[in-house]
Amino acid sequence: MKNPLLTVDTVIIHKESVTLIKRKNPPYKGSWALPGGFVEYDETVESAAIRETKEETGLDVTLGDIVGVYSNPERDPRGHIISICFLGKKIGGKLVADTDAAEVKYFCLDEVSTIDLAFDHGKILEDAFDLLNIK
Repeated sequence: MKNPLLTVDTVIIHKESVTLIKRKNPPYKGSWALPGGFVEYDETVESAAIRETKEETGLDVTLGDIVGVYSNPERDPRGHIISICFLGKKIGGKLVADTDAAEVKYFCLDEVSTIDLAFDHGKILEDAFDLLNIK
């Protein structure tokens, strides 16, 4: 029996900007994406989001609301992968790319709509902006 895999993503809005990583590995190698990754066995989704964010961006975050659950079987070319996306608030750390990120950068909120984002991360950001009442 096949089962979907579970991932997490984090939307970090900080000083009128959003934190994105440039993917180091396929799929979407070289594209910008939200920090995130696979939930490990015996790990909560909240712990996974905090860990993945730290590993990929160098930032320490606390988690807020859930932006949404993204379960379209076609959202990831690797297979049926479900993502739970959280709002994250920066509480420390230094912006530095690591693990699966080739680069990490703050993008102005109005610049995000011009970027070709990996996966369905454009839709996730639209949902996050709606949740936060960002126009």
